[in-house]
Amino acid sequence: MNFFEQQDRARRNSTRLVLLMGLAVASLITITTALAGAILYYIQFGNPQSVRAYEENRSLADIATDILSWQLLGSIALCVSAIILLAGFYKLVQFSGGGRKVAESMGGRLINLSSRDSDEKKVLNVVEEMAIASGTPVPPVYLLDDASINAFAAGYKAQDAVIGVTRGCIQLLNRDELQGVIAHEFSHIFHGDMRLNLRLVGILHGILVIGLLGHLLLRSIYFSGSSHRSRSSNNGNSTLAIAGAGVALIIIGFAGTFFGNLIKAAVSRQREFLADASAVQFTRNPEGIAGALKKIGGLPAGSQVSASNASEFSHMYFSQGVNSAFNALMTTHPPLAERIKRLQPNWQEDFKSELNTTGHISPSSTSNTPNSHTSKLAQNPLSSFDGSAVNGSVFNKHAQPNTANKTTEALLTSAIEHIGSPRLEQIQAAQQILEAIPYTLNEAAHNSFSARAIIYGLLLDKDIQAAKKQQNILKDRAHPLTYKAFQKIAIQVQKLDHYLRLPLIELCMPALKELSAPQYKTFKQALILMIRADNKVNLFEWSLYRILIQNLEPSASPRGGRKRLQDCQRACEIIFAALAQSGGNSKSEQQSAFDSAIIISQHTQSQFQSETFKLGLLDWALQQLQQLRPLEKPKLLKAMLACIHHDGKISATEAELFRALADSLDCPVPAILPTTKNNG
Repeated sequence: MNFFEQQDRARRNSTRLVLLMGLAVASLITITTALAGAILYYIQFGNPQSVRAYEENRSLADIATDILSWQLLGSIALCVSAIILLAGFYKLVQFSGGGRKVAESMGGRLINLSSRDSDEKKVLNVVEEMAIASGTPVPPVYLLDDASINAFAAGYKAQDAVIGVTRGCIQLLNRDELQGVIAHEFSHIFHGDMRLNLRLVGILHGILVIGLLGHLLLRSIYFSGSSHRSRSSNNGNSTLAIAGAGVALIIIGFAGTFFGNLIKAAVSRQREFLADASAVQFTRNPEGIAGALKKIGGLPAGSQVSASNASEFSHMYFSQGVNSAFNALMTTHPPLAERIKRLQPNWQEDFKSELNTTGHISPSSTSNTPNSHTSKLAQNPLSSFDGSAVNGSVFNKHAQPNTANKTTEALLTSAIEHIGSPRLEQIQAAQQILEAIPYTLNEAAHNSFSARAIIYGLLLDKDIQAAKKQQNILKDRAHPLTYKAFQKIAIQVQKLDHYLRLPLIELCMPALKELSAPQYKTFKQALILMIRADNKVNLFEWSLYRILIQNLEPSASPRGGRKRLQDCQRACEIIFAALAQSGGNSKSEQQSAFDSAIIISQHTQSQFQSETFKLGLLDWALQQLQQLRPLEKPKLLKAMLACIHHDGKISATEAELFRALADSLDCPVPAILPTTKNNG
């Protein structure tokens, strides 16, 4: 399940969706034209005598030509298309804020990052593990107050994604089952399904508005009925024509919504099988997600979502969230039994075994005891912890002894193949990382004031004079509570092992996303002033700033690319030069690192010069490379990995810069932690 192939497939699916919906719109235009012709025919020839006199010696084509001119046909097509496009665009604008807008529209409540509720802490912890293991930003988690078991992922891309869960989901599922559900939702994030889901919502809303206009016309006739009755009966034909137009629009809207929902259901069902398979691939535990599906089948509330607009987002849920009038045709998810059978072929189709005699989930089935598929390392993340050995990257030969004899080429290929497809080992490494972060810093990362303080602490200069200047900046510019938190944790942040800096930044993201516009403006201004305090910008400062901006200021719509890697040699040279110099090696080693990247990218060989790379050029280079086609990105990432691993080591600065660059390219790279004590 290659990440880049899935991204490319998602783009092609979006194109197919546009074509299918285009056909649906064309059909609506045809139906509208036919109904408009019938209404005009009735208006012009309101009595049988006139009809007979007109129809003598005239063919159907002649009658249609007389009634429907090309100008009228064009007007009808334009009006129908405009209504659908404008209404769809309006709906998408409502979701320009990303997944949080979807969650809030469904009545979701943002789970407090400092929550003391054990179930809420459990789901937050599982989401953090999955995000750090996969290299995606930690998404905010929203809670729907439903007793059913369901979940969803919403957003345009990973940077603005949210995870939504029902209360039943976090209360009734054990940790393994919850991990399976969350892994399923992360699969939708990786595979680009979220963008497609939101586009479907927009298009279907546009079609639905046609029917709503019909209802408005009928209401207008109803409320103006008395005034019409007081006028001449000659107005009867026009009133009937308006009523006919209203009924016609309702029929058109119903037909369009019906066929639109058919398309939505067909698109959604197959992607659910892929997400189930991906969840098993991530967790290596089919019992987890299968157990969640069984509990849905045995629970009276099932997976039903009670939000008034639940049907609008039915294709986004983990399981069928709404009932359908045409159940077999309109279901957006495969039957539960079929999904479970694919995970557990020998299952006996007994949902009742998950329930006790009172009809509730059996206590034994909700215990948090790890099953046989959860390794001892996962049960006790610190049992064999070694800061230099724990590494989610395939490059760490201590963590991956079976790869010690593989060639660098094989390692690079393996690294790319696992982008967007975290393995159990990486999830376990994420658990270890979270355990290794000091408790006080972990808690501080979940508060919007102290999360800002952590970021400021990471930027604190080693030079005493520069550090004093930075502290004065914070005293004048930062929020008083943030400055107070900074004074408490700055020393601890400075002492933090460098390989934990990136995960700690990721933990801070949900809290930083809660900042209001004025708070964020103040935070960003202080951040920039701290970086510039010593009149220079180093690679770590640039990387930190880039990661923050990429995640806190995501574009409303995803960037689509058409460029090939061969068209971007200058941009690649700038990126490779930055990575070559980030390791702090000699000139000859930098040249070797640069050359290794050039060879893998298959660009024309060029001479490395230190002047090739300047921080000011990195932003320009990223803008160019963001326009790459999805299937062009693996070769670029492979070349970048070869550059930082040319000497068999990865420094903290190299890992952070690589992550910042990959993040800017919308590539969820699993944690590549430093394999050397050199912290750059």
